[in-house]
Amino acid sequence: MSEKAKAAIIGSGNIGTDLMIKIIRNSDHLEMAALVGIDPASDGLARARKLGVDTTHEGIDGLTSMGVWSDIDIIFDATSAAVHAKHSEIVTSAGKQMVDLTPAAIGPYVVPVVNGDAHLGAPNVNMVTCGGQATIPIVSAVSSVSDVHYAEIVASIASKSAGPGTRANIDEFTETTARGLETVGGAAKGKAIIILNPAEPPMIMRDTVFTLSSGAEEADIERAIEDIVEKVRAYVPGYRLKQKVQFERFGSNNPVRIPGLGEYEGIKTSVFLEVEGAAHYLPAYAGNLDIMTSAALATGEKLAQRRFVMDCAS
Repeated sequence: MSEKAKAAIIGSGNIGTDLMIKIIRNSDHLEMAALVGIDPASDGLARARKLGVDTTHEGIDGLTSMGVWSDIDIIFDATSAAVHAKHSEIVTSAGKQMVDLTPAAIGPYVVPVVNGDAHLGAPNVNMVTCGGQATIPIVSAVSSVSDVHYAEIVASIASKSAGPGTRANIDEFTETTARGLETVGGAAKGKAIIILNPAEPPMIMRDTVFTLSSGAEEADIERAIEDIVEKVRAYVPGYRLKQKVQFERFGSNNPVRIPGLGEYEGIKTSVFLEVEGAAHYLPAYAGNLDIMTSAALATGEKLAQRRFVMDCAS
């Protein structure tokens, strides 16, 4: 019995192609079975064929018609939120697991270092967004030692790294990321902002995280943040603190006011991150895409291991 689960990727654009290469190069528990697209001339499909991976340019319908369909265990969706519902219905109805790299958020949010083991039995798991994968771990770290009343993140990415799917999902990005800051990160209220930076040469992904919390000292917060950064680096080597964590205290004589929420006392924590991509398929500045594919791979590995254990038990 093979310890590798067969995997397919729907979406032959930047994200899907990069994920395919990561699976082929780095996966211990996944085997690429098929790459699915809708453009027969796409570079992703051409590259897949060169690597010996079966392809179809007929979308999900083409995938279900392939001979390998019955052997596939895990399917990654790297398309868009608009079409994910259809894909999810077909995949989960066939008893296969879906890893959603779109902001559709049909399944539970998963951030590997925060709740990577919590939803392994779910038919569909959602990878939130690139900004969510980069910043939710930080908010979760602060939440692990204090009460986070508010979290706000700003994700700045190179305009060149934002393909058609990313641009079509801007509204979903902000909504999904904000919810992820709350449901996974532990913030009482979350807000997310994305900036597409047209600078030349293209800039590496930068993320700024602000939290307002109470119940812990600065040293405890800083230690928790540094610990989780190292855990993320285990699967995203280009993830790092850009500078030391910064703090500002607000007391009864100078409370901070958050519009719509009221006044708070406590500690404002500011964290500045940089995410450099591994450049497997995408340029190194496209850390926003790399962190998504890296998180999806880490999640897929866990799903595959669980399926193997269950198959052995049966």
